[in-house]
Amino acid sequence: MSTTDHLGYLLKHVHERFFQLTAAALAPSGISGREAAVLREIDTPQPLAQGELARLMGIDRTTMVALIDDLQDRDLVRRRQDPDDRRKNVVELTETGRAITRQALQAAKRAEEEFLSPLSAAEAARLKQALRALLDGPA
Repeated sequence: MSTTDHLGYLLKHVHERFFQLTAAALAPSGISGREAAVLREIDTPQPLAQGELARLMGIDRTTMVALIDDLQDRDLVRRRQDPDDRRKNVVELTETGRAITRQALQAAKRAEEEFLSPLSAAEAARLKQALRALLDGPA
């Protein structure tokens, strides 16, 4: 079996291609894929506690603080004290952040469509289903 047939090789190189397409699509928004993911997670009707956001995304708290600091410096999010628990900060999108998040969602959708274009719609759905099964399976 050649190296290019190994699962690890295929996953790594497919991920790199998807990452490159997504990064290029997000570039006009001025945000990275990671920042877009954080903004999408924050985009909820109820503000999220910063620690809860870190837990949901599987990002350590220190890294999340730095990400939120950067997004706040760029006026994409704002922090405020949680009215129900003064020990917590909640994070919410600003109007600018909401607009950038919408733009990023559309750009990421186009990148995904381009990435999946060699597959039929049924094949793309099966690929996503298989990937979900692998994520949900035993660790």
